[in-house]
Amino acid sequence: MVYDFHTHTTLSDGSLSPMELIRRACVAGYRAVGLADHGALGSLSRFAQELCQDCALARDRWGITALPGVELTHVPAAAVAEVARAAKEAGLWLVIVHGETISEPVEEGTNLAAVSCGDVDILAHPGLISLEEAELAARNGVFLELSARPSHAMANGHVAKMARLAGAKLIVNSDSHGLDFLSEEQARRIALAACLDEKDLEEVLQTNPQLLLDRILAGRNQPPR
Repeated sequence: MVYDFHTHTTLSDGSLSPMELIRRACVAGYRAVGLADHGALGSLSRFAQELCQDCALARDRWGITALPGVELTHVPAAAVAEVARAAKEAGLWLVIVHGETISEPVEEGTNLAAVSCGDVDILAHPGLISLEEAELAARNGVFLELSARPSHAMANGHVAKMARLAGAKLIVNSDSHGLDFLSEEQARRIALAACLDEKDLEEVLQTNPQLLLDRILAGRNQPPR
């Protein structure tokens, strides 16, 4: 597994500091890793500076493309666009929205708000996402996540089905909160368990993450890797 855009550190509910998480991802062979701690409007300034500085140091000294980001979590649906814009303005490169997973009481309308927003990069574990929402994700370039986290992965098959019908792009993320990085084989199994075909694996595990990475780097005036 060489890409993972969804991990958490001690800045929210993870067990590793940002620097240690990046180092362990680097040793595990990751090409890019996104640090997307849980946050909302009031917490952006608290951790944006630390994430940006540590990610910049890792990119410079270790060669891994470390992306400072946020997972907007339980943000009121009507405020998603506002907070996503604030995250980018705070210097964060990656904005994920904590979708309407079936395991948590996420406000109805969060998925729709996320896929309608040009500042959102990924809708994480979107649960019982509708076809209309998946079509908006395809139209607006929002990637839909197949989650490795057991409590969120229960709807992966439905997410994959809606994405294929709508032409939305899928990626696999670990939603790691510690040492639970994915191996390439584990990521492959998650994709297959979501009823994707072998022919879909390269797109989901390689092509789509590279497209997202290139887009993020282009937005920050950074050279592609």
